[in-house]
This record gives sequence, C-alpha cells and structure tokens, in this order.
Amino acid sequence: MKTIFVKPASVVKKWYLIDAEGKELGQVAVAAARILRGKDKPEYAPNLDMGDFVIVINAAKAKMSGNKAQDKMYYRHSNYPGGFRAENYSDMLKRKPTFPMEHAIKGMLPHGALGRKLFTYVKVYADAEHPHTAQQPVKVEL
Repeated sequence: MKTIFVKPASVVKKWYLIDAEGKELGQVAVAAARILRGKDKPEYAPNLDMGDFVIVINAAKAKMSGNKAQDKMYYRHSNYPGGFRAENYSDMLKRKPTFPMEHAIKGMLPHGALGRKLFTYVKVYADAEHPHTAQQPVKVEL
C-alpha cells in the first residue's frame, strides 16, 4: 500500500461559523479544534496543516455546567516575586470575554509549531458581529 502525500498548497481552506450561544464551552472548543486540524477530511495527516478557518461568535454566551463559573481558575505569573495571579471564569469573562474560548481551543491543538500556526486560523468574537461575511462561512450545527 502506498502512502498518500498531500501538498499543503493543494488544500482548499473553507470558512466555518460556530455559534456558541447556549452551548457548552468545551463542546464548541472540540468542534473548532477538530475543524482546525482537518480531522473531518479524508486526506487528514497529523503532521500537516490540513484544516480550515473557524469563526466562533457569541463566545461570551457559552455556558459552563455546574459551579465551574466560580470554581474554574485561570492562573498566570509575572515572573516577579509575589507575581502569582488567579482569576475565576466569571471574572475572566468580564475582563476578557473571548479568552476562555481561545484558551480552551488552544489547549486542544498540538503544542508546537503546527499548533501555533493552526491557532492563527481561529477567530473568536464575544458577540454576534464578525467582519468575515465576505468569506461566506458555512454554519456548523452542534
């Protein structure tokens, strides 16, 4: 059996639109990461950029189950003594409405050069407005 090699230049990238309003944050992130990787295509290769562009709208209106809005924490450190900061999901949503969705999607992509490149193909917006109508994105139903 011969191995199929697909040239990245021959891959046609489409645009997809995911509406996160009322959906679980994790389910939206899984769907976006799957499209970004290109796992739904028959010519998928784990080491190549085969995925498409993803637009996520209403990211601030994604829901969390249980008490995760208060229990889920985001941590960062400034690399100075005493520079440790922790912030829960609901406070982060007020300060940066798109960060939790971007953080979840980024965590589901490969941790290396390929993942960094794929993350540039996702566009996350807090509300329903987005500037990508000219690309005629296909709506994804979850």
